[in-house]
Formats: sequence, structure tokens, C-alpha cells
Amino acid sequence: MDIREIGSAKPRDTFYASVVPPEVGGLLEEAMGSYHDTAKAEALLLKARSQAPEALAVYFSIYKFYFYKGKLAAAEAAVRAALATAARLGGFPDDYPALTPDTTDWSRHDSPQHFYLFSLKALAFIRLRQGDSLGCEAILGKLGELDRADTVGGSVIGALAAGI
Repeated sequence: MDIREIGSAKPRDTFYASVVPPEVGGLLEEAMGSYHDTAKAEALLLKARSQAPEALAVYFSIYKFYFYKGKLAAAEAAVRAALATAARLGGFPDDYPALTPDTTDWSRHDSPQHFYLFSLKALAFIRLRQGDSLGCEAILGKLGELDRADTVGGSVIGALAAGI
């Protein structure tokens, strides 16, 4: 799902169990259309977050935006906010090193838990791009423990890390 799909979401549509109200979807769509104007797009994304602080799709859009803009520190901060929100919504601690396969049901694809795993993968990739291969490996190790079936594709980031 790309930002265009998220931006056009109707209230009943979900992205990792996150409802995106139409007005927030409009903000995401406008941000996509304003991608070339970094300040405007960022302001729209942050406004979307303030209007829908529980919508995981908004966090996804924000951290992808920062990543594609090459703002890796901001992308990492956005991913960490996404992880905290997903953990809160999923009812589990936001302390990935302490998480275990028994912490929660990690297999539900329409859940904050799955979004947490997906965002953990994003954090690993950001750490890799920042030159922190050890941090990346640690995150991928935990991701592999929690997502044994590799449903979010952590192995792809592992292969990239192995090739660097």
C-alpha cells in the first residue's frame, strides 16, 4: 500500500487495524501531492497526526516521507513514535528487546502487532542506512524471533545488511 492508497482511505478502510478518517486521508493525499515542497508536505503530515494520533497509517506515511527525503534521524524518531503507538494500541510493552513470541499474538496481519513488526523492520533498515550494522542486526534478530514466518520481510533487510 502506498501513500496514495492511504490518502484515499474511507472511514471503514483499515491499514494495520488503523481507521483513517476521510479528512485525514485528504491531508495524506495533499501531502503526497506536495512532496516536492518538503515544508508543506511535512506540515500536512504532522497535521494529519494531530488529527488522528491513533491512526497507524499516518505514522507509516510520516516515517516513509522522512526516509525518502533522506532525513534519517527524523525517520527514526517517527518510527519510534509509531512503535510506541502500535504497542499502546496492541496492549503490549514498547520495549522491543524484552518482547517474546508469547508477549502477544504476532500473527494477526490486521493488528497493531503486525504494524509493530513492520515498523521494527523499518527501524532496522534506517539503522542500516545510518551505518549502524550492529544495531540493525540486533533489531533483525529480535524481529526474526517475533516474526518466525517472516511475514513482514525482515529477511530482505537482512540480505541487504549481509551484502554491505
